[in-house]
Parts: sequence; structure tokens; C-alpha cells
Amino acid sequence: MASDDYNENAKHEDLKVLHGMGYAQELSRSMSKFSNFAISFSIICILSGGINSFAQAVSSVGGAGGGIGWIVGSALSGMFALAMAQIASAFPTAGGLYHWGSILGNRFWGWLTAWLNLLGLITVLGAINIGTAYFFTGTFGSMFGFTGTDWQIVGFVAVITVIQAVFNHVGIKVTTFLTDISGYIIFATTAVLVVACLFYAPAIDISRLWTFTNYSGAAGGEVFPQSDNIAYLFLLCLLLPVYTITGYDASAHTSEETKNAAEAVPRGIVSAVLWSSLIGWIMICAIILAIPDMDAAAAQGWGVFFGTMDAILPAGLKMTIYFFIFIAQLLCGLATVTSASRMLFAFSRDDGVPGFSKALATVSPKYRTPVNAIWTSTVLCILYVVLALSIKVGETSIYVIVVNSTLVFLFLSFTIPLIAGMLAYGGPKWPQPGPWAMSAGLYKLVTVLSVLGMGVILFIAVAPPNERVLYVVAGFIVLALIVWVLGENRRFEGPPTGDRIAARKAAIAAAEAAVGERG
Repeated sequence: MASDDYNENAKHEDLKVLHGMGYAQELSRSMSKFSNFAISFSIICILSGGINSFAQAVSSVGGAGGGIGWIVGSALSGMFALAMAQIASAFPTAGGLYHWGSILGNRFWGWLTAWLNLLGLITVLGAINIGTAYFFTGTFGSMFGFTGTDWQIVGFVAVITVIQAVFNHVGIKVTTFLTDISGYIIFATTAVLVVACLFYAPAIDISRLWTFTNYSGAAGGEVFPQSDNIAYLFLLCLLLPVYTITGYDASAHTSEETKNAAEAVPRGIVSAVLWSSLIGWIMICAIILAIPDMDAAAAQGWGVFFGTMDAILPAGLKMTIYFFIFIAQLLCGLATVTSASRMLFAFSRDDGVPGFSKALATVSPKYRTPVNAIWTSTVLCILYVVLALSIKVGETSIYVIVVNSTLVFLFLSFTIPLIAGMLAYGGPKWPQPGPWAMSAGLYKLVTVLSVLGMGVILFIAVAPPNERVLYVVAGFIVLALIVWVLGENRRFEGPPTGDRIAARKAAIAAAEAAVGERG
């Protein structure tokens, strides 16, 4: 059977797995294997993080920051993706990370994973859309009198986030149509950018890609603080690929909307990371090779990408490339709304948000989408952007602090269920792998490497000048522990298990009838 040939037997198998976990098929299961890949590929979006954070590649150790650093950072993300895919195949539900932590670990592990992932998704949505707003300011802003003041950025983000929510509201078919297109836009635009960089480069010196040069401090536009430790600076350059290549949990979050989910979801996760890593590396290398003068470019700091494009590309071609990068960034935000809303929906379905769970778990019978979760995610994102751009700690915008905190929150939310899965694999909680699976030994090795990678990510996220990130993360975890001990430990039951699943048969049938689902 072809991977996207969705017959009655395949549909029955998807329903059987979902019902076996105690949930109704309320969301519309219409995503193909390619669409599941495309939604993660769209969120990773090398034309978003890879462009907006490009300075981190060269303003640390020069060309090697991209030529070698991107490969190392991609390998870190790849380990997480492989380990995540193994679990996703066995437990294909919306809000996958939360369920994995709960089922394979315990209620607290799942509850903490949910809040870490939710916080990470809401703030990364804000970071993506703020990055899009700044990109628009630097490319097309002057045409519209847009100077990029904080409140202009807030207004711009509010408008595009609402538009992204509207498209999510009206159905997963609309969203997947747009993210499918986004996948093609990313491939095509990156190809044009790479060819243009290499064609118009004043000279091409391949050795740049493995040459280490200390561009910390003023030499690199103050992107990173002055340091004589090249190894430390190399670790800092990994922030570019690690921040860019994340968001592939979207494939897991849309499991209940994906056909043949047990096979399509893990393939979507791994394929999105693989292609983003490969194409992103080619793009980063092409830009580095096109730079006319590395010393002068590094000194431009965060403006190095624009400075390079201004120096080498014809105006018409440059603006055309910018236009499609902007569209890809908008669709990156749209896909992130999908991911965040599904996580919020799934957690609320199990009464994870006291007082609001019933409303947030509501699915529109007309559109088959979790409309309240979509709009709540949108409002929270806009509120975060207002706070992030209006509050400063000393000379540092809280936005800078939260962006690095987001990285830690997201990867911690990946790490907890991965540890739970490694400990549970082959035991009563997880006796058999899903249809997509590595050998037991390889799976455990990959998971161990992921946990070690989490240590690297934590280090680079809290390294100077981002020491405050550690206080933010530690403060959140302490607060979570207090909330759990004082009340949630007694109130929150977690995903249904055992007799609770059997007791939900009537409720499952009623929920599916309410949205017109036919088994």
C-alpha cells in the first residue's frame, strides 16, 4: 500500500490505536505523510532561524562556525529527532510529548513536560514572529514608513499572529495546504539563494568553511562577549543550528490529524530534520563563501546577512529573494500556531489547565479544529511579545533572555519523555515498539547521546552574556514543583490508563458523533 493510500483498514488501525489510548477522533485526520513532514519542515524553516540568527555562525569563530558548527549542531538535533521518532511511532497522539512523559514515566513527568513544552512553544512563536517583523523592517520597512520601533513590532506581530490563527481556525486542510506550499517555497528559495551567492561571490575560498578566527567582542559586532577561548566560542556558535533546527515535535503534535500516523509521524520528524540540516548547511556555507571581506562582515554583527546581500546581489534579485523568505517566515509562524494549539488541546483534554480545560479542549464540529486552544495560544503569544519588548533588565531586553530560555524549555520538554522512554523500553509500560523502530541498542544509544546533548544545549544557552537564563529556567522549575506539591499532585490524573480507558467508551462515541466522525 502506498504511504498516502488511506483505505478503510488504515483508518480503522488509526482509530484502534487512538481509542486504545482513551481518546476520540475529534480532529480531522486528513494530513498526508508529506503534510506531516511539511509542518515540521515549515517550523524549522532554515529561512527563518538560519537567516535571522546567521550572525551567530561567523561572529564567534568565523567561517568554521557555519561550515563545521552547523554540522555539529544538526547532529545534536538529529539525535533528539531519532529518539523522539521511536516513541512517536508507538504512541501517536496529539500533544505527544506530554503523553509520552506521562505514560512512560509518571503523572508528574508528563505534567512538567506539558508546561515546559507549552511555555517553549508560546515563546518560540513570539520569537519567530518578532524575527519576521524585524526581517520585514530591514527589507521592506522603508517602503511603508516602518522604522521598527518596539510598538510597531508589537503591532506587526499582533496582526500576523491573528492572521495565522484565522487560517488555523478554519481547518487543518487549509493549514496543511499552506505548509505544503511552504515546503516547496523553502526548497526553491534556498536553491536560488545558494546559486546567487555562489554566482555573485567576488571570490570563493573553500578553506573559510574550516578556518577558525576569533570574532568575539567588537570584532564580531558584540554578538558574543570577548573571549580568548576558541572552544568556548565554538560552542556558542552552535546556538544557530540548535535554535533553527527545532520544532519537529509538530509532527507528533498533529498525530491525530495524520493518516497512518504510526509510520508517517516518525518519518516526518526524521525527514524534516535531515532535509533541514542538509539544505541549511549548504545555504549557510554559500552565504559564508559569498562574503566579500570576512573581517568587515563579522564586525557588522547582526547585520551581516543583509550587509552581504547588499554587497553582492543585484537589487531586483535581492528583493525577490527577500519576498519569498518573508513568506516562508510567515508560514513558519502559522505552523507553530498549529503545534502550540494541539499541545494545549491535548493537555486540556486531560484536565491539565485548572478551570479552563473544558473550554480549551473544545473542538469545532464545523472546522474540526481546537478553536479555543488556537485563539488562547495566539493571545498568549501577543501578550508575551508586549512584555518581551517593553521590559528590560539593565541594558538587556527581556526578549533576549526569554529566547534562550525558550531553547532550554523546548529541549527539556524533549529530554524528559526521552529518558522515560529509555527506562520503560521493553518493560510493561512499553512492551513493543511501533512499526517505525531502530534496534533496542541503537535506540538507547541515541537517547543517551540526546541527554548528553541536552547538557551542551543548557551550557550554551546560559553562557555569558545569557547568565540570567539559568535564573529564569531554575525559577520556573522551582515554581512548578511548588504548584505540583501544593495541589496538582492530588488533582491532576494524567492521561487515561487501565479501567479509565474502558470507562470512556461511551464518551468517545458521543464526542465523535458530535463532530460527525464515522468509525
